[in-house]
Amino acid sequence: MARYNAKESEKRWQQAWNEASVFLTPENHDKPKCYVLEMFPYPSGRIHIGHVRNYTMGDVLARFKRAQGFNVLHPMGWDAFGLPAENAAREKHVNPRDWTYDNIANMKEQLKLMGLSLDWSREFATCDVEYFSRQQKLFLDFYRENLVYRSEADVNWDPVDMTVLANEQVIDGRGWRSGALVERKKLSQWFLKITAYSDELLSALDGLERWPEKVRLMQKNWIGRSEGLKFKFDLSSGGQLEVFTTRPDTLFGASFVALSADHPLTVELAKNNPKLAAFQAECRRMGTAEETIEKAEKLGFDTGLTVTHPFDPTWKLPVYVANFVLMGYGTGAIFGCPAHDQRDLDFARKYNLRVQAVVIPEGADPKTFDVGNEAYVGPGKLANSQFLDGMDVDAAKDKVAAMLEGRGIANRTVQYRLRDWLVSRQRPWGCPIPMIHCAKCGVVPVPEDQLPVKVPEDLKFNVKGNPLDAHPTWKHVKCPCCGGEALRDTDTLDTFVDSSWYYARFTDTKAPGPVNKDAVDYWLPVDQYIGGIEHAILHLLYARFFLRAMKKAGYVKIDEPFAGLFTQGMVCHETYKDPAGAWLSPDQIEKRDGGCFIKGSGEPVTVGPSEKMSKSKKNVVAPETIIDIFGADTIRWFMLSDTPPERDIEWTDEGADACWKFVQRVWRLVTETEGLPPAGTPVEGASDLRRAVHRTIAAVTDDLAALRFNRAVAQIYTLTNAISAAPNAPGAERREALETLVKLIGPMMPHLAESAWEALGHKPFLATAEWPKAVPELTALNTVKMAVQVNGKLRGTIEIAPNADKADAEKMALALDTVVKAMDGKAPKKVIVVPNRIVNIVV
Repeated sequence: MARYNAKESEKRWQQAWNEASVFLTPENHDKPKCYVLEMFPYPSGRIHIGHVRNYTMGDVLARFKRAQGFNVLHPMGWDAFGLPAENAAREKHVNPRDWTYDNIANMKEQLKLMGLSLDWSREFATCDVEYFSRQQKLFLDFYRENLVYRSEADVNWDPVDMTVLANEQVIDGRGWRSGALVERKKLSQWFLKITAYSDELLSALDGLERWPEKVRLMQKNWIGRSEGLKFKFDLSSGGQLEVFTTRPDTLFGASFVALSADHPLTVELAKNNPKLAAFQAECRRMGTAEETIEKAEKLGFDTGLTVTHPFDPTWKLPVYVANFVLMGYGTGAIFGCPAHDQRDLDFARKYNLRVQAVVIPEGADPKTFDVGNEAYVGPGKLANSQFLDGMDVDAAKDKVAAMLEGRGIANRTVQYRLRDWLVSRQRPWGCPIPMIHCAKCGVVPVPEDQLPVKVPEDLKFNVKGNPLDAHPTWKHVKCPCCGGEALRDTDTLDTFVDSSWYYARFTDTKAPGPVNKDAVDYWLPVDQYIGGIEHAILHLLYARFFLRAMKKAGYVKIDEPFAGLFTQGMVCHETYKDPAGAWLSPDQIEKRDGGCFIKGSGEPVTVGPSEKMSKSKKNVVAPETIIDIFGADTIRWFMLSDTPPERDIEWTDEGADACWKFVQRVWRLVTETEGLPPAGTPVEGASDLRRAVHRTIAAVTDDLAALRFNRAVAQIYTLTNAISAAPNAPGAERREALETLVKLIGPMMPHLAESAWEALGHKPFLATAEWPKAVPELTALNTVKMAVQVNGKLRGTIEIAPNADKADAEKMALALDTVVKAMDGKAPKKVIVVPNRIVNIVV
């Protein structure tokens, strides 16, 4: 038999599946459903190897569940609005729409080479008018439900992209796309009221048992629920200043009070103080992202004011304006306790302020305990705190709160780190916000019969600021209420809005409204969602909020969009540099004679560590290149082999070659076997081969259900070895073994499996065949291993029939040489037998 021809086979089966519409989603809602979804890609123009790993995992699960008899929804679409298309329009003088749809067409063809079992009939891009028009309808619904509002607020302003960024989109003080240093700016913006669900979004995380714990923890930290106390200091200038703290127990360690640069008192003081006004401006250049503020040098401006300590009228604390205090959290004012907060400590050391430890570890001396340059945030007892001395932290918190509440100057409160979602973007290639601004009527929603609001075709991108603002006619409209002259809102929605509900639209992409309620009731939640952990906060938190907002608007009945979440690891590759230190791509080098050289020139290459594939370091391998050499099944098998799917995997040519050899091995096993009886021949008995077959069925079934792909691969290797080792097995047994092997590799190497299934005499598609079922009697082990202990120490193991008589287990254990030696001639006082597990001998 000829070698397996991957290129010919894969093209053939992809065409056959397509012509037979094998992967169309069933309309029958009587069967159990399984909704498998991978995070949809941005149409950048190229599929990369990370996409291949992500979509292979989802495809394996979709094919597996389909074979198990589930109705499977496995769709694909495109997260298509956003800045790269604008950049292309600006740099290449092309229409962003044309650029986007050209890229979609190219990437779709690349994805099809992978043989993914996708329902392409449900494909859409978020820039399709059919999609974003429904999104505009949702925005208006949320507005009516008081989940949308407009407010002037400090925002992160990207001076290069000329747009607002959410805090989550500021990385190390820079815009997540442009890399420009972010500034703080006050603008009127649209917000979605995600904070209305703060407590619910937090508490519901505990119910997401099929989410990674790391992701749940990241969301808990981002939502940031904190119980604390608001209380008032008396100001030296008259009046009172309210602060918020989560640590009222440390009040006797206070050494200053700090205001936000935007606190009303700061604003008032700055009117007559040019130096303070300049400091305000300096603070605003930092943006509003907490990560940026946390890393920046802690700076302050002494206002000259003081406040009086609430428990000591002679104790005055200086009032500073500080660059690390934000107006959006608490009251925009804090008291600083340097010994027990690192930011406060850094600030105090810079300005030579008092540092007094008031919580000390057990056993420490309050007179000598010193925090040095690292704040003490551990447990302990109160010290140097008058009437609080000796209390634990919680008791001290309660005592301070009760005393200040009793004086009418405090109240206990809960604060959240989470801020409302700022969704306005000053970019043209996005979903226009369907609102109109009228001088007479104020802000007015666009009437629904005037939807969709489309982006004009003739935008000029080489203008400063937002091209929608600069367009001569688009923004000029009549007010829907009074008929007078009015202006469209020229902002578009944050593209994270686009990805916050696409999973619901996939359930019926032809629905006249945003969703078909019957379809979402059947298909949602997504049973298995797969994507990168980098979306733990941005996308996943927004999507959880958005579905709740859709529920309030009457579209869905559930709260959580994704029942199961899996975050796959990155794909890595070695890095290479030429003698001058320039990065080289893998196709520019050759390995020979134990070294690495530049192709053609023979110059030596410096081989660097394996890192995540990236364009900047040129260590990217193009999937189509690998497919052209080895075929899609080889790259799929590689992505599933060896490495647990949640961990990073390193791509190597050697690994790909080993996978290709296994493809050929399976093909030879199937096609070179002679004397097989016809398909459907009954098989009986309990030979070693049959036991191996049915144990593998059970193990692979469990592993695929739990997304343990690498373990499933290992089980299949073991079965392949067992088949190879039994060339003289009866024909019916060998047929059963080969058919099982082909069925088990079907979700992972679907083209090879279809060819092998056909070679075994079967029609129609393996893709529509049932998943094999293990016979319980054949999966049971012939023996079990039992540990044998003497006086609690392991001395050996015995193998015995499952559920054997205790007396037999005792005899076998006492006969072990290691046990006899350990007993040293002594008679056992007691022998305890735990069936199938352990024999414990006491002497």
